[in-house]
Amino acid sequence: MELSRKELGDLGEKIAQKYLKTKGYEIIELNYRKRQGEIDLIGKLNDSLVFFEIKTRRLLSGKYGLPEESVSYFKQKKILKTAEFFLYEKGYDPLETNWQFDILTIIVNIEKKKALVRHINNAF
Repeated sequence: MELSRKELGDLGEKIAQKYLKTKGYEIIELNYRKRQGEIDLIGKLNDSLVFFEIKTRRLLSGKYGLPEESVSYFKQKKILKTAEFFLYEKGYDPLETNWQFDILTIIVNIEKKKALVRHINNAF
């Protein structure tokens, strides 16, 4: 079964949510979009906010390299600006709130209905 890029991304986000819930994260927001950019998922663990970039690839694709390699410096800057907007919009003090950026990479094997999730803490 062949999935479109959007379907693959949606599948990755569902897998990410399930993974994070098993690790004790509370999901605060999905696909937070503003003019300056988008954050795939915002979670909370204990007293820390975590802004997640989720990158999903097919098993053995190799076509686009490792998932985390696609989070360029330019992409990181956009995510940072969007995260700052989120903090201010929701009333968090960025200097008093613990927050960080993590990357979840998801490699899926559609035929076997399996996924490998890698969590990169404090990715940038």
